[in-house]
Amino acid sequence: MALISTSPSSLSSSSSSSAAIPRRSFITFKNHDNKVRMNKTMIRGSSSSDSSRALSNGSSVLFRAAKHTVTFLIVDTYITSGMVVGLGSGQASAMAIEYMGRQLRAGALKDVIGIPTSVASANEAAVAGIPLDQYQDTSQIDFAFDDADIIEEGTLVAVIGRQQPKGDESIIQEKSVLNAADKLVFMVSENQYKGVLDGSVPVLVQPVNWMETAEEIDDLFIGDAEVWRRASIGLAGPLGGDFPLVTKEGHHVLDIIFTSPIPSLAKVAESLGKLDGVVDHGVVSKFPLVSLFLGILILLLFHVTPTSESAFVAPTSE
Repeated sequence: MALISTSPSSLSSSSSSSAAIPRRSFITFKNHDNKVRMNKTMIRGSSSSDSSRALSNGSSVLFRAAKHTVTFLIVDTYITSGMVVGLGSGQASAMAIEYMGRQLRAGALKDVIGIPTSVASANEAAVAGIPLDQYQDTSQIDFAFDDADIIEEGTLVAVIGRQQPKGDESIIQEKSVLNAADKLVFMVSENQYKGVLDGSVPVLVQPVNWMETAEEIDDLFIGDAEVWRRASIGLAGPLGGDFPLVTKEGHHVLDIIFTSPIPSLAKVAESLGKLDGVVDHGVVSKFPLVSLFLGILILLLFHVTPTSESAFVAPTSE
């Protein structure tokens, strides 16, 4: 595939200060075994001190502006009329949904159908005026976007579901929509894209004999993690208290809380998949994958395919 680039004028800024004019670098690396080329376009401030001043003087404004830039880029680049689009969950996804609605009302997009990954994204799409359909096993989804909790550098394997769900949310539904999509974009902040991972991985388990399953999971990562059953209200200790969270499918959620760096997410998923009591988990590995990462002063985009090489050079925010 050809390199897609913006015009030079779109890469300039009206301000003459070095802090306002991002300095772009282009980094390319290649996995020869899988014949995968991943091109990374980075938009950075002119120095670490510039970044620190920007963070201290207006981080929330810059971060929101960066998210708007990214969400507009996603909709304008990947979504066209007639598509079926998987609608993700999270702050950046909500912005993309709102912008999709604006484009539909303006006539820039037509005949687009959204398939929500959650109750929240369904509500946001309804407010935005996006026609909706429910996910089914036979659903054909052209493109999907979603917020991820963390992404593993190099493999682009993601974790979703760390946040306490609101309403009848479902990791199973979210993963089903993402896996059914022909192309997928994840949106994260810069500090969520890491080579050394920490934090937790959520696991859905059968409610019957859940404690035995928890003990089997604990044995997998003994000394490296704790296993807690998620409570529906607040923090209630490792057993989840008197009111454990029950998903709309009737499953309990166990959080594997790693006390040391998380090993390969692919290996974590593989190990969990061998346990009878495990229904699903929050690890998502989707290829071919288009992944978009955003931060206050950094924008990264990967396009990974098994057989072709491609790259996208993203514009700077104005």
